[in-house]
Amino acid sequence: MKAGFVHDLDEREYHADRESLSVSGAKTILKSPSLFRHQQENPVHRDVFDFGTAAHRLVLGVGADFASIDAPDWRSKAAREFRDSCRETGVTPLLLKDAETVQAMADKLSSHTLAMRLLSEGEPEVSAYALDEETGVMRRGRFDWLHPTLLVDYKSTATANPRDLAGRYGVVKKWGYDQQAAWYTDLARDLGHPVAAFAFIFQEKTAPYQVTVAYVDDSDLWEARARNREALERFRDCTQSARWPDYLPNDAAARLSLTEQTYEEEAIA
Repeated sequence: MKAGFVHDLDEREYHADRESLSVSGAKTILKSPSLFRHQQENPVHRDVFDFGTAAHRLVLGVGADFASIDAPDWRSKAAREFRDSCRETGVTPLLLKDAETVQAMADKLSSHTLAMRLLSEGEPEVSAYALDEETGVMRRGRFDWLHPTLLVDYKSTATANPRDLAGRYGVVKKWGYDQQAAWYTDLARDLGHPVAAFAFIFQEKTAPYQVTVAYVDDSDLWEARARNREALERFRDCTQSARWPDYLPNDAAARLSLTEQTYEEEAIA
């Protein structure tokens, strides 16, 4: 892909791109280049992805249609055949109980003043590509909602409590959403888009389906940018060397700090 915004790019084509680096790939390669490469070569579709896809369909108005079956789970033969048939035709399969939940979430979100204001102007599901000058790596991203001055991302989540979202061990840090905010903001700005902020719309998947609009403080995005920079350099180095190492070099050990919940790498003579 050439640098720039790409409208109406097929989602499967976007995710199949192995020449550029997405923020989800950046987060994975920081864990383990070996894991990143394995997932590239062996993509796995999880049922939980379907719930998010259907929620985005109702909230943003784009994406694959979905169909549901009245079954308790996917273990029966009829349910599995329904699921497989849907996927073959590009339809998102859901259990009826999940389809009802997604609809209830969309209904609740439609009454949220700020969320609806954010989604009242702009365009959904816009892809973007921009070259990182330092590494020569092509970055990519797919904005849930490209507002004239904002980037908006919708996330269905277990908790939308701001206290659970924040903090060093909160939801945003756990899932690397701060990296996403930094990655997407920098990507859009490099393409000349006047981004004032990256806003998340978090919505709980259980009744009463509470909604929280949140953004990461600018001072916290510098640390995220440092991690993104490390990921770009690692992707460049692994691509050039064709070597995709595990968590640690095979001549090193990890010294674990239980108090700090982190580790330091130690070379073993």
